[in-house]
Amino acid sequence: MIPTKITPRPTGTIAPLSLAQEQLWIREQALAGKTLPYNESVTIHATGWVDAVVVERSFTEIVRRHEIWRTSYDTVNGQPIQIVHPVPVSFPLRIADLRRVPETTRSVELLRLISEDVRQVFDLKRGPLLRVMLARITDIDQRLFIFAHLSILDGVSVYQILPVELAALYKAFSAGKASPLPDLPIQYADYAYWQRQWLKDERLATQVAYWREQLTDDLPVLRWPADRPTSTVRTCRGAIQPFAVSQTLTQAIKDLSRSERVTLFTILLASFGALLCRYTRQVDIVIGTPSPAGRKRPEVQALLGYFLNPVALRLDFDGNPVFRELLLRTQRALMGAITHDDVPIEFLTKELQLNPHSSDSSIVKVAISLQPQTPTVETGWHVTSMDTESGGSVWDLYLAFIDTASGMVGRAQYNPDIFKAATIAQMLEDLKNLMGSVADEVEQHISTLLPQLSREAGLAS
Repeated sequence: MIPTKITPRPTGTIAPLSLAQEQLWIREQALAGKTLPYNESVTIHATGWVDAVVVERSFTEIVRRHEIWRTSYDTVNGQPIQIVHPVPVSFPLRIADLRRVPETTRSVELLRLISEDVRQVFDLKRGPLLRVMLARITDIDQRLFIFAHLSILDGVSVYQILPVELAALYKAFSAGKASPLPDLPIQYADYAYWQRQWLKDERLATQVAYWREQLTDDLPVLRWPADRPTSTVRTCRGAIQPFAVSQTLTQAIKDLSRSERVTLFTILLASFGALLCRYTRQVDIVIGTPSPAGRKRPEVQALLGYFLNPVALRLDFDGNPVFRELLLRTQRALMGAITHDDVPIEFLTKELQLNPHSSDSSIVKVAISLQPQTPTVETGWHVTSMDTESGGSVWDLYLAFIDTASGMVGRAQYNPDIFKAATIAQMLEDLKNLMGSVADEVEQHISTLLPQLSREAGLAS
């Protein structure tokens, strides 16, 4: 009988990878270190002096609490499994003191150091899959750079769980007190073990049936107005371009989301879809988003780990709808996908035999997300991600938005084998102009948005 509640796996049981983890592992094996699409960088910004000894002790405790942050992967009979390593005596914290580096070259030296780290290949078999560096830029500007393989963290881990735990531990250990955090009743491997039992038979069939209806009817291929000749072999190279949305425009978009009774993410997704429709002149477009599928269970809310599953959102622009109608269509597509988001997209590709004649069988080539908000912590530290390029990218284009008090900020991760940096910059400007336009008038038809697309970037008008 399948347990309804996630509990510790039986003692001595081999821990499988979660379904989403397994897909990352398979793709990583295929790439064989040629590119690094799953090397993640996270920055914790601190104001004031940071005690390295206390940070090291805090991370040691976090790694003790969360088995997934001391896990690597091996194979048994050809199947990948999780290997949980013993708790380290002390977590290896690297310190980079740049205070004596000339101010004119300090930022260059910092970028060199973190670029080297984020581009270093993780050994998935030996581990560890986590590295941390404390950079002392000035006495009051200090940053913790966390480099990790995507398979051990997600947005909730980065923006919500880690800041809270790190701040609580740092405060307690600085005062000579014990950890105030209770032990966790289950671990990530327990979730992976449970998931393998839960998602099968009727549950699996129901979800596959939904996606068969959504994706097997002439699945569209996005026809980019590409800067560079397209190749029959898809690369996973990546570059990052930061962007910002003004506080005024952010507020206007939020006002629109409230008046239309949709989420802020629905507005962002529909706007991005409208932009792609105008760029490509296609009325059937697939956009991906990393759905936090595994986070639905209450037992895993406090766990660090990878609980994401990219889902394909098929947006319909047929009939030249007004933006208000597009919001309704987008909301329906989003709700349906989230309700059926447990099955890995790679499994669906094989099960439904999608793109059988293409060397590139991926369903999703562009994606968008709105990262979780960071709670206020007593230390005053705050988190950013994707600050440094790893040289890899899962998708042709991925927009990650972060909502802040001063307006939204974000990162555009793109494949430089397809786009020039100037094209991405123009796309982002066009997207902001489009969002401003629909915030002013939601009854505009899609065909009337962005009447003058940039010719400088080589895009259709």
